Amino acid sequence: MDMQIPLSLLLGSRIAKRMPSILIVDDDLTLLELLSVHLSNGGLQVSVAPDAAVALRSIIENPPDLIILDIGLPYLDGMEVLAALKSDPASKHIPVIVLTGHEDPSEYVQASNLGADGYLHKPVDREKLINEIFSRLARQAAKKIANPPPA
Repeated sequence: MDMQIPLSLLLGSRIAKRMPSILIVDDDLTLLELLSVHLSNGGLQVSVAPDAAVALRSIIENPPDLIILDIGLPYLDGMEVLAALKSDPASKHIPVIVLTGHEDPSEYVQASNLGADGYLHKPVDREKLINEIFSRLARQAAKKIANPPPA
């Protein structure tokens, strides 16, 4: 079942002026394609990055509304990417949902301490992921309403 929840229903039609943008970062190209299709069908604008370098360049050039980040990336792992994102004033506000194939509780603690906004295990349930994404986007929108940028 395709689950498409218009963001305007979650956030109010005046707030949602465009489809939310999601960046998926994972070195598993099959998973990237699968998640991209599912999330696009769920009403999201999706871009993908197969490694940390492509992801960081993409975030600088076109910051997404939310990032789905695999922990097990080659060269620069997901924890290092998460630490870089959350320490940079330009990207620290972007919600990050961490994906992992490991069941290591210390990994969850580390990701939380670095500022991860969500933590899901692979294989990830599509509906659970979409619900998590919309929940994080709604929280982000609520923060923007409660703390508008100075005029």
